[in-house]
Amino acid sequence: MDSQTSQPSQAPQPPRSPQTPHTFQVDLRGLVDLLSHHLYSSPKVYLRELLQNAVDAITARRAEEPGAPAVVRLYAESGALRVEDSGVGLTEADVHSLLATIGRSSKRAEGLQEARSEFLGQFGIGLLACFVVAERIRVVSRSSRTPDAAPVEWTATDDGSYTVRTLPDDARAEPGTTVHLVARAGAAEWLAEDRVLALARDFGSLLPYDVRVGGEAVTDLPAPWDRPYQSPATRRVALARHCHDLFGFTPLDSIELDVPLAGIRGVAYVLPSAVSPAQRAGHRVHLKGMLLTERAEQLLPDWAFFVRCVLDTDSLRPTASRESLYEDETLAAVREALGERIRSWLTALAAGDPERLAAFLAVHHLGVKSLARHDKEMLRTMLPWLPFETTDGRLSLEEFAQRHPVVHFTRTVEEYRQVAPIASAQGVGVINGGYTYDSELVEALPSVRPGTVVAELDADTVTAHLDCVDPAEELALSGFLAAARAKLDPLGCDVVLRAFHPLSVPALHLDDRAARHEQARAEAEEQADDLWAGILGSLRGSAPRARLVLNHLSPLVRRISSLGDRELIGTATESLYGQALLMAQRPLRPADSALLNRAFIGLLEWATNGEEGR
Repeated sequence: MDSQTSQPSQAPQPPRSPQTPHTFQVDLRGLVDLLSHHLYSSPKVYLRELLQNAVDAITARRAEEPGAPAVVRLYAESGALRVEDSGVGLTEADVHSLLATIGRSSKRAEGLQEARSEFLGQFGIGLLACFVVAERIRVVSRSSRTPDAAPVEWTATDDGSYTVRTLPDDARAEPGTTVHLVARAGAAEWLAEDRVLALARDFGSLLPYDVRVGGEAVTDLPAPWDRPYQSPATRRVALARHCHDLFGFTPLDSIELDVPLAGIRGVAYVLPSAVSPAQRAGHRVHLKGMLLTERAEQLLPDWAFFVRCVLDTDSLRPTASRESLYEDETLAAVREALGERIRSWLTALAAGDPERLAAFLAVHHLGVKSLARHDKEMLRTMLPWLPFETTDGRLSLEEFAQRHPVVHFTRTVEEYRQVAPIASAQGVGVINGGYTYDSELVEALPSVRPGTVVAELDADTVTAHLDCVDPAEELALSGFLAAARAKLDPLGCDVVLRAFHPLSVPALHLDDRAARHEQARAEAEEQADDLWAGILGSLRGSAPRARLVLNHLSPLVRRISSLGDRELIGTATESLYGQALLMAQRPLRPADSALLNRAFIGLLEWATNGEEGR
């Protein structure tokens, strides 16, 4: 077979029909529902869109006419709202192209690119957002670029229809735009004058133009952080008042946020009470003067959860709803720069104002510890100030390291409670590393304080610091110890005899993570079926067991050790074991609870029998 015949035959292809382009159809009612229930968090954003369009129109006109008037006026009356601006205005062609085309922004219009960086809006949603509260929108506009053109009127309803017509010259004599809204059913409250004034002040207090509602000024410039003050004390008082008016609390302090390269000016207010690291405070962010969001959670590093910010920026990028910030490289750089400002404030307090720093750390030491975990320089700076719970009292790491040649610490609060009284009596210094970030900071101590020895405290270390009992005396008590060990062996606990202070502590329960892990494994093995019991049994290792350290100096232990009744020795040992667990404030296992109950009943029976025998 030659190469010609070896090729597979191909069936003839049917002729393709010509492709006809189609245009997307938009259901305006459905789109308005999408905006109101999913894109925007509240109907109030309609007013921000109106202010934004007005400010952008003025900015566009001033790019061509620097001396053009810059005013925005809002008038609310009887379920209707009128917004007038002295901006660039629209021609009839602009109306068809821009107002009636969803997604196209006037900021993309030819000839306005040079001013676009100053615009607040970037997405072309524009007046569509007003349908959230209005059933009809009427726009009357006159273009400043074609002064001979007649004013034009655009009227749209929420069913998706609109009309356009030209008006007589006297309908609007000056360039600019007037927007008329008529409230939809149930939305009249959003167009009431007091609501409009409150929203306008919230959104537009930092806008660069003259904005008024019914004659009352909305803008309040310069911003509080940019105003000249007679002294630092006066500035601090004024900013504290601003914080109280804005956020509802009087701050511990205020931190200037000035990042010129990112076009950021603002202030961070230090919260007066402690908050959880998991709680993210919302920050107020203005974009070119217009309030973008009051819930910007990603503005600061995670460790800076102890402040709330208000700032104005011209560099950060908003999301499509313009109610949050777009996560990009610019935001990441700004977050780092703002974190550096807060870090510098802390460093300055440590260097020059220890009283204010102490007041701050008394409330927010957790936030600084979070920062110091990842920042060695901050850890070095804060060493003399950050408080830790220790057997010597509440001290800084620097003070504690100066007192003890070895810095011992525990990883859990339970371990610390076990050993703190005994270690303190034996002169062993211990830091409670069980609180958030504390053990990480203690372990990092040698990196910023060379020569410091840090060691995790375990049961062996504690036992080694307790005095051994004379071998002859321990041998004499071998029967007692054997009975005690036999009683606690089923619980995975050994019995050790030592001499230590204070005498008021008859017994000390010691274990470590390895011992607890082995206990948990053994309990799981007992409750598992044959298959899992075999698997868990294969994991059995040589982990150290928990131990009950009996205090040979305790009068109570001496009396118990002199008992001749083996059963009574067992009951007394169980009682000492339970008391040691309670002293350590450890959570009790079911077996421990059963032991406590059994020991209590046993002691009652012994006491009752003893009373009857007398």
